[in-house]
Amino acid sequence: MSRFDQAKMLMQARKVQKELQKQIITVEKGDGAVKVEITGEQKIKKIHIDPDYVDLDDIRELERNIEEAVKEAIAESQKIAAEKMQPLMGSLGDLGL
Repeated sequence: MSRFDQAKMLMQARKVQKELQKQIITVEKGDGAVKVEITGEQKIKKIHIDPDYVDLDDIRELERNIEEAVKEAIAESQKIAAEKMQPLMGSLGDLGL
């Protein structure tokens, strides 16, 4: 791979990384009881819990909603990252790597 190709790939990778930093995935669970916002880089931006939906006698439901929302948000961010990285992976294959 030439230095030009390496530089081009690095620029493309940085561009994708910046796009992923700006990408916000929002997942709601429990009919809006829990809302999780995560970046395309899988960094949690915010977790919002609506107190109107919290039943202190069933805190396990709240825990499940948070866990499910975080898992779904991570999975979605991984899917988005894979889609954005796909063109770069194809380029690596074309270069014999």
